[in-house]
Amino acid sequence: MELLEIVQDVRDGAVVVHASGEVDSSTADSLSEALASAVAEAGTHPTRLMIIDLDGVTYFGSAGLNVLLNCSEKARAEAVAVRVVATSVEVLRPIEVTRIDAVLPPYRTLGEALAAADEAQ
Repeated sequence: MELLEIVQDVRDGAVVVHASGEVDSSTADSLSEALASAVAEAGTHPTRLMIIDLDGVTYFGSAGLNVLLNCSEKARAEAVAVRVVATSVEVLRPIEVTRIDAVLPPYRTLGEALAAADEAQ
């Protein structure tokens, strides 16, 4: 099993969380904690934007989907916008099949996610 690596990066445009590795029931709590921390950080950021970059994720199970939905709900309650970056079929397929893309549409690049946020403001 591949470990999950999570790095938070505070930029001018957003708080960005980069995840790489496998997101399953054994790693979901780590991702959930990292995203909760990022939501709190984004709540004090001038843009109130958090981007979850899942491009390095090689497996994305149902536990990961639950983490995304919970994060989205917590962020909404804190008036923080959330964007997801994902291009791999391992991540996109579960998001599309469960129709989470209606709530969190995936962006192809970090730049696209940032540009979409700029357009929304």
